[in-house]
Amino acid sequence: MSGNPPVYPVVWKEDHVALIDQTRLPTEYALVEIRRYDDMARAIQTMIVRGAPAIGVAAAYGMYLGAREIQTEERGEFLTHLETVAETLRQTRPTAVNLFWAIARMQTVARQTLGPVSYLKKVLLETAQEIQASDLKTCQAIGDYGLAVLPSTPQKLRLLTHCNAGALATAGYGTALGVVRSAWRGDRLERVYADETRPRLQGAKLTTWECVQEGIPVTAIADNMAAHCMKQGLIDAVVVGADRIAANGDTANKIGTYNLAIVAKAHSIPFFVAAPLSTIDFTLVEGSEIPIEIRDAEELYQIGSTRIYPLGVEFYNPAFDVTPAELITAIITEHGAVAPSELYQLQTQQVV
Repeated sequence: MSGNPPVYPVVWKEDHVALIDQTRLPTEYALVEIRRYDDMARAIQTMIVRGAPAIGVAAAYGMYLGAREIQTEERGEFLTHLETVAETLRQTRPTAVNLFWAIARMQTVARQTLGPVSYLKKVLLETAQEIQASDLKTCQAIGDYGLAVLPSTPQKLRLLTHCNAGALATAGYGTALGVVRSAWRGDRLERVYADETRPRLQGAKLTTWECVQEGIPVTAIADNMAAHCMKQGLIDAVVVGADRIAANGDTANKIGTYNLAIVAKAHSIPFFVAAPLSTIDFTLVEGSEIPIEIRDAEELYQIGSTRIYPLGVEFYNPAFDVTPAELITAIITEHGAVAPSELYQLQTQQVV
């Protein structure tokens, strides 16, 4: 295994947040210093930080940075200004529910904490740090529960994943890639197949980078190769992350996930979703209620500085799709793996 240190995409550094700039990977490892909440909002919007759990952690720190900027000692005025901070952060990415969950938790703590405004600010920083530490433990638990439900095969496993649901997308370790890491560390993994994940290529740029850092054998494939690889017997299971899961188990994840679920079903290959309990939105009955972010067409027609389409073409660029619950073998959370129809059993475990 590689001796490289663990990857942490969001780190608190005494008086500011350090983010790994994921738009520069894999060719350049760079950190961005964030000292103001509006800079954090831009970092989330422009995908310097990305992945639902990591966005939640970043938003929590964004709330603290915003609170730190509020110049008043009057409690009611402070809470009013904090709502402005919250609304700015909410507008960044509409699909990832962890963003809204983290903001709501920070607001609840602010409303329920008694004492001077200076004390409120201190508690908000501590809460953001708790959210981060909890997510790291959550991912490690997801990895171990996921390992327990992977198929039993005579040979080591070949797992296919889509987009990046690794350490870069969380507080560390990862959700889907956390399952991969646990399989690798448990000596049950032969290889990861990573979809490149058009149009932003998170699988190609980020998932493969993480695997290389840790010495995990990884093979990159184009998104349209998955069915062929399954037919050739190269894939034992599919493990993906999630940005929002409805109460019935319908799951929104990076665009192209639905395709994978369909071809996995056609080839009788188990399809797992790995996500923290905070990703489940029990207020939504089904996946049709999940808002889908539509991103700039430039992501499709341009790679780097090179335009790959002729002028005059129109574009449609949804960032996510929704996989129906009936195509999902199990949803793996920090409380174990359950069938989508059994998600309701976990509702009482969710911290608000």
